[in-house]
Amino acid sequence: MFAVSGRTAAERQPGFLKNARARLGRYNPSALVLGAVLWICLGVFILYPLYRLLYMAFVTNGTISFESVSRIMSRRGNRLAFANSLKLGVLVAIFATFIGYVFAFARTRANLPRGWRIFIDSIIVLPLISPPFTLALSMLFAFGPRGFITYKLLGITGSSIYGMWSTLWAEVLTYFPLAYMTLRGVLENINPSLEENAFSLGGSRWHVFRTVTVPLTIPGIANSLLLVFSASLADFAIPLVLAGHQFPVLTTQAYLQITGLYDLRGGAGLSFILLVPSLIVFLLQRYWVGRKSYVTVTGKSSSGTETALVSNWARYALLAFCLIVSAFIFLLYGMIVFGSLVKAWGANHEFTLANYQYLFTHGMKSIKDTLFIAFIAMPLGGLLGISVGYLVTRKLVPGGRLMEFVSMINYALPGTVVGIAYLLAFNDPPLMLTGTATILIAAYVFRYSPTGIRSTIATLQQIDKSIEEASTSLGADMLTTMRKVTLPLVLPALFAGLEVTFTRAMTAISATIFLISVNWTLITVRILESATELELGHAAAFSVFVIAAVYIVTNVLRGILRLLGLSTIQEKTAAY
Repeated sequence: MFAVSGRTAAERQPGFLKNARARLGRYNPSALVLGAVLWICLGVFILYPLYRLLYMAFVTNGTISFESVSRIMSRRGNRLAFANSLKLGVLVAIFATFIGYVFAFARTRANLPRGWRIFIDSIIVLPLISPPFTLALSMLFAFGPRGFITYKLLGITGSSIYGMWSTLWAEVLTYFPLAYMTLRGVLENINPSLEENAFSLGGSRWHVFRTVTVPLTIPGIANSLLLVFSASLADFAIPLVLAGHQFPVLTTQAYLQITGLYDLRGGAGLSFILLVPSLIVFLLQRYWVGRKSYVTVTGKSSSGTETALVSNWARYALLAFCLIVSAFIFLLYGMIVFGSLVKAWGANHEFTLANYQYLFTHGMKSIKDTLFIAFIAMPLGGLLGISVGYLVTRKLVPGGRLMEFVSMINYALPGTVVGIAYLLAFNDPPLMLTGTATILIAAYVFRYSPTGIRSTIATLQQIDKSIEEASTSLGADMLTTMRKVTLPLVLPALFAGLEVTFTRAMTAISATIFLISVNWTLITVRILESATELELGHAAAFSVFVIAAVYIVTNVLRGILRLLGLSTIQEKTAAY
């Protein structure tokens, strides 16, 4: 007869299973369910497309091969594009960080009147809420063959704006606000007593700035350089309009490889080449952000510190520099508005509303599609951000830090890479999503939700867990505690995610240019089409509409927060 064991089924399980059950038993069941759902979403919309991209680039006839990448890099034009991308990124990072530092230093240390600070902030926000083509179009209006400055004011005929320098300065003006926001936060968090003590010990203003202020901002400067370099490396729109054949870059080469040559494998190879420096920069950026030993956060600068550190002539010089740059930006955006109100730029400047009539007739479908996708992506991106941030910060699921890292991958990659990866992943069974609204919404949600994730993590790190533990001890489950206790506390982080997701859904193009169809089109795509067909008035009208829509929605969101008695979170990174 068989012997009957006295052990239970649980006791007869292998040791590793019992250990796994014990570890899982420490976690809340609701958190585990939510974590499983999030992992499925991250796997489908982040890991799977990346896998398909790498598979297309490195697997040929079922075997691993570097033939695709080597074939792509054997072409002189692609090697030149790679070198141009790196050179452009470095130059844009240097100039944009310099301008951003001057603006941030003036804003936090020059004791500027409140009116000037409001004016500077109002100008700086324009590139952040504009379609990526806006400043490129403005450069054409200002310095093109029939440009306002080159032709109208200077009388120069036959000038060519296309090439590296126009692309460089358009990107500098587009991305220096990212450097400004990063460096402003760093400068505001420097303990003012350090500068005050150095000044009281007899150090000159220049000596204090050079030996105290600058060293304390070195991690912020490094972060700004990496952030802007990454943004320039990923930029697709400005080089497409201004770089031309004279200055090819990787993003436009990858786009042309797929749309012009219909070479998916070659596009995947170029995407991998673009992916490598982007990931390296992303990891370096996280390293610099994680360094805490150089920056003090024990206080904020006071008016007394500003007066002591900046002399009157330096204050006026800083203000003059900021006003000159701001005036130039204002001029460029004024040209966009003016270009939308004339019949033909450079040929017939007669006032007309025909461009706006076209906008609200022929362009109405793209307006409806874009607003629909943006308003659907906005809450989904916000909820994804606070959900991941909450689980990671409160350590409610195993592998939380890995979840955070995976959720940041699409944010770290250039939009062109993400778009090509989505095209490869969702163009065939079992997930045929290309050409639908679903894939466009997913591209925005999983690319721009990291802003909400980082904001949520930063907010929750300042909230004592005992508040949530008190709710749990009174009988509330995790979802109830999160909804009634945690969510009200992290509303600013939620609204930051809503704002960034909506803004990018209205303005981004690099990822979604590969995913649109006749069923769903976007305003940014219509801007590109109008610009390439030299219908610059239509492109300008579309741009003005996007700026106005984003400005209205973001200010409504901030107004709701103010009505709730909360303040908005100052973004320290690029959500673009």
